[in-house]
Amino acid sequence: MKIVIIGSGDVGFDLSTMLSREKHDVIVIDQDKNALVKASENNDILTLHGSGTSASDLLKAGVDKADLVISATNIDEINMVASMLSKRLGAKKVIARIRSEEFIAPGAPIVPSDVGIDSVINPELSVASEILQLVKRSAASDIVDLANRQMQVIGIRLDHDSPIIGIDIESYALQNKNIDFRVVAILRGGITLIPKGSDKFRANDHIFVIALNDSIKQIIRSTGISEQSIHNIMVAGGTSVGRKVVKMLLDFRQDWNVKLIEKDYDTSYKIASDYRRLLVLNGDPTDPSLLASEGIMDTDVFIAVTDDEESNIISCLMAKHLKVKKVIAMVSKSDYIPLSQTIGLDSSVNKKLAAANEIHRVVRGRNLLNTVALNGIDAEILEFKVDSRSKLVNKPVSKLMLPNGCVIGGIITNGLARIAVGNSVISDGDSVLLFCRSSIIDEVSSKFG
Repeated sequence: MKIVIIGSGDVGFDLSTMLSREKHDVIVIDQDKNALVKASENNDILTLHGSGTSASDLLKAGVDKADLVISATNIDEINMVASMLSKRLGAKKVIARIRSEEFIAPGAPIVPSDVGIDSVINPELSVASEILQLVKRSAASDIVDLANRQMQVIGIRLDHDSPIIGIDIESYALQNKNIDFRVVAILRGGITLIPKGSDKFRANDHIFVIALNDSIKQIIRSTGISEQSIHNIMVAGGTSVGRKVVKMLLDFRQDWNVKLIEKDYDTSYKIASDYRRLLVLNGDPTDPSLLASEGIMDTDVFIAVTDDEESNIISCLMAKHLKVKKVIAMVSKSDYIPLSQTIGLDSSVNKKLAAANEIHRVVRGRNLLNTVALNGIDAEILEFKVDSRSKLVNKPVSKLMLPNGCVIGGIITNGLARIAVGNSVISDGDSVLLFCRSSIIDEVSSKFG
């Protein structure tokens, strides 16, 4: 696929790296020569020094023949103009990064399609929504909504005293046969497993379970973990993500006591003016004396979303040492994500995954409805539409010849979701939720067109 990426900032750089490694034909446009040099290092991509708002530069990059144009600069207005020009010049599909909710909110005077945008990515809004879900479901390390919020995939870390340690998955399912669920992945010692029924749970396993929403609390209880009551929440970082997080927290529960720590005085003053119910502290979130004086030991959830990932990790580790029940850090650097799984962080979120998920939905086959990469695990959730041409139609799940490293977790029929079991039959028009190791996604995608 021929792909043009406009902007090589944080999101654009990661997308160009990801897509070039997946063997797509990628060209990146940016006005910053240093950013272009960085993008081309160790990546098989072309670069063009130019502007996304220049029709001549876009033609030089080949947008008129592009299968996909991704406008990913840090400025919404540039992304909108670049998208409009790209579409009018002949680009088949255009995706734009839009951070302002005024452009994407219901009733907005201009909608994305008016300016040639086929899909919008808003990584900051996506990661803020994920953080809210993690606060609401405090026992989970990861949460993904599926099937129009009928299902969830949750991540749970098993303590040494979990009652299911040493039990194989088949026996665990029999013990909980009144619950509709399926264990779809295990992260063990940094290695991702797509488990079989004979595999046994071990201490420190990070398990991923798909279940109908009504069954999630029962699943959590069965692992020996109890949901925690939440009253006091502290957020470190008045970034775009931080502001979205505190707004969602304040809107969701009137009785939650929310504090925000921001290092920059002007930023903290502006946020305090915007959110009257929010207590804003001007200070360094990595300062233990500040955390202690502001009641960190009485805090139920600590959330670090500054632009400095090292600070996020450090402040969360300090909060955990001071007995905070749950800590959530925003971590996007690939080197830090596996580390966050092993040093004691309860949850980590990655704002770049939202962009990657949307791009993958476009480039991976015509019947792919959705794709979700899980933070720190070598597997993805794929939702495929099955039509009459598929060899999988009218066959039970147990008879499907899917490659190792892939499991069907759920089936959606006429809008209703159910957990897939061995005798579940896939019909024409169904959507299927699969969990696949990253290395076999292309092979699995070919079976679904």
